[in-house]
Amino acid sequence: MQFVINRDYFVHSVQNVSKAISSRTTIPILTGIKIVADHEGVTLTGSDSDISIECFIPVEEDGKQLVEIIEEGSIVLQARFFAEIVKKLPEDKIEVVVQDQFATTLRSGSSVFNLNGLDPEEYPRLPQVEEDNLFQIQNDLMKNIIRQTVFAVSAAETRPILTGVNWQVDSKQLICTATDSHRLAMRKATIETNVEGLSFSNVVIPGKSLNELSKIIDDNNELLDIIVTENQILFKSKNLLFFSRLLDGNYPATKNMIPDHSKTEIILETKGFLQAIERALLLSRDGKNNVVNFKTLENGVIEITSVTPEIGRVTEKINTKHLNGEELRISFNGKNIIDALKVVDSNEIKISFTGAMSPFLLKPSESDKALHLFSPVRTY
Repeated sequence: MQFVINRDYFVHSVQNVSKAISSRTTIPILTGIKIVADHEGVTLTGSDSDISIECFIPVEEDGKQLVEIIEEGSIVLQARFFAEIVKKLPEDKIEVVVQDQFATTLRSGSSVFNLNGLDPEEYPRLPQVEEDNLFQIQNDLMKNIIRQTVFAVSAAETRPILTGVNWQVDSKQLICTATDSHRLAMRKATIETNVEGLSFSNVVIPGKSLNELSKIIDDNNELLDIIVTENQILFKSKNLLFFSRLLDGNYPATKNMIPDHSKTEIILETKGFLQAIERALLLSRDGKNNVVNFKTLENGVIEITSVTPEIGRVTEKINTKHLNGEELRISFNGKNIIDALKVVDSNEIKISFTGAMSPFLLKPSESDKALHLFSPVRTY
């Protein structure tokens, strides 16, 4: 195999596929990046068997030559060294040559690296996916959905299903839900699809996969193809394939958890409320429980307090935009509220309480596309 390639495109693609490679894999060949050169261009693949990423660099794009293929072939190179080497090569073109016994030479300007490659035949094949359940969503909307849900997945491996985000599709609407059983984040979006009556409900994508996907898709309004199969999901955009396995098991029925009535409703400025809770938590850093006490007062004012016996207490009063309903005292995990407020794309939020011991809802005041649900903390 022999080809000459544009360095910037090569580095960018190598960095993308490296995101799928884990140093902890039990399959030695998966510590490498597979490189295939044919008459159309160069394809790079990285995988840890949960996530697989494939990037393609065409021979020519927009009238600019990116790759010159001298001899077709394939090789697997150790990702850890290879990724660092291509990043630091001096010239804007890199020549890759593979000789007998997988001996590989990288040349750029006056730099020459000789690397020992691995047999590409041993590299696992990527899954072949039937494109029956295909729908599309804009790249920037996809990034936004991930940002507004993934933070709420569980970090504990005791219930693996909760480490993922549940996707449901029903009549051209995608509903994404994440919960760690103390809080829940939900985001709805409209999708485009040619599949008549496309619907599914128990598709759970690992949070880790979605985080990696978010890092490599472009922030633009081009459409991302999404294909769901029984145990895989595939995201396809220009010159990029991103596969992720799905989590096994049944996701809890979260629909029934969301209250449809409230006893107390408050509308607040998002930024002011976020900063007040951040101040309230300044004294409870070591406490791990991050408890904030919340109380409604007269004339549309609420009071936030946080007490750490050995350090001190903080009290703050905030004017609301709107407050009606019953008087309320409630305690909650302030850090969970902060996480949600940071991803709310709205200047004002509406909080609906159904009582001091019941879960409460927080959502943008102008939109019903997103919501957050929190369990209160019992304080005696």
